Amino acid sequence: MYTARIMNKNHPVGLQINLEAKIALVTGATGQLGRVMVRTLAQAGATVAIHYHRNKAQAEALCKELEGLGCRAGIFQADITDGDSVSFLQESVKKHLGEPHIVVNNAVIQYSWVPVLEQSPADFEGQFQSTVMHNVYMAKSFAPAMVKRGWGRIIAINTECAMLCAPTSSAYVSGKRGQDGLIRVLARELGPHGITVNQVAPGWTISDRDRADGTERRPDYEANIPLRRRGSDQEVANAVAFLASDLASYISGVYLPVCGGHVMPSI
Repeated sequence: MYTARIMNKNHPVGLQINLEAKIALVTGATGQLGRVMVRTLAQAGATVAIHYHRNKAQAEALCKELEGLGCRAGIFQADITDGDSVSFLQESVKKHLGEPHIVVNNAVIQYSWVPVLEQSPADFEGQFQSTVMHNVYMAKSFAPAMVKRGWGRIIAINTECAMLCAPTSSAYVSGKRGQDGLIRVLARELGPHGITVNQVAPGWTISDRDRADGTERRPDYEANIPLRRRGSDQEVANAVAFLASDLASYISGVYLPVCGGHVMPSI
């Protein structure tokens, strides 16, 4: 189990992120960040449903890796921009693993970053489908079982870009800001049923691709971060595991940047 240690005035107290007896589903699980989320949730004790769209080989390798560690897992294909496909995903996961307690909406399709005047309208529509409608379809398919159970965790992956609004990021940002509104409404609607709904917003995160390419350092970017470094994929996955756990039982409706202070939501 993952263990977080905190201090009070008298002695240290161990708080454990324990997801045993929980089933977690991660969309986009074969991606650079998704793989680390899957491993982290599994190491915390969860049974993990590994979603993929096209990369079946990576999904199978990840599942085999988890099973080799004694973790229960399965792979499931779906197009998260298609409601019928997500409904079939729900049926398949329920049949083979059970109804998920935790859903992490991580999958996204990013389009080219160009100025608004040059961006294709189809890019905005596609981005909307993979951010807003992705979360709509997942909620419609998986939240009813959470409502019936009286417990659930929905965690959507957003981005610091939604607050930065940098030039050329309009399609991506418009989709993610739409997702933000949807997730906040869901938090209010599902809260009475014991379901927390939150967002994790990574910065420009170090992944295995960076480690392989030797591109972990980005001095121009790091100079604007209060912590003066880029975050790692594991640090993002840790935030997801925390929000999935009972340690975050009274946290809902949060947009949580994991970006070293690069963006700071204000009151």
